Amino acid sequence: MFVTIAVPNLGQTLPKAAHRRQELSSGRARLQSCHTKLRRDRLQPPRYAFLKPSRTLNPHGTYFVTFSTWQRRRLFIVESYVRLFLKTLYGYRRQGRFELHAFVLMPEHVHLLLTPASDMTLERSIQFIKGGYSHALGVELCRKGKVWQRGFTDHRIRDATDFDAHRGYIHENPVKRGLVASSAEYRYCSAFPGFKLDSWPSAAKAA
Repeated sequence: MFVTIAVPNLGQTLPKAAHRRQELSSGRARLQSCHTKLRRDRLQPPRYAFLKPSRTLNPHGTYFVTFSTWQRRRLFIVESYVRLFLKTLYGYRRQGRFELHAFVLMPEHVHLLLTPASDMTLERSIQFIKGGYSHALGVELCRKGKVWQRGFTDHRIRDATDFDAHRGYIHENPVKRGLVASSAEYRYCSAFPGFKLDSWPSAAKAA
């Protein structure tokens, strides 16, 4: 007795298999293309990502300002560095860039109470002070490298009480740090006798 066994037609099956492999290969190629595009898109942020955030310009008025030395290094324990900063600060005051009401140079930071000129922004005033001092330090004392931490903090003075409170804070800073017993003893502070300062009432009209 003979049994007939059905043998698949290889001539028909193989082309289908080859076609299936081609489809899979094509699918993988399309998938790879999508992945490549996604990676490329991730590496290319939108145009607005390149725009640097800018500091909002402050309205005109009187300000309590603080800025620090680079990595809070104790720069102002060196007498020549202090003298040069005061020379720079008062030089811009004489030019009419701002009115100066109070200041203190602590070893690693500076507090100022000032009113920019009517045609001068606070940001520009601080740029003059920090940039001018950095330049002078390199030219006159041959000190290279970074001098200041980036930016500064500020508080707009609201009224006479606020003014007195911040001027008092400035003058008491070296006392609280234990550097002197009285603010009038600290030579790098406007409480020390002899410094020329601008009275606030004239500046208060613009605040």
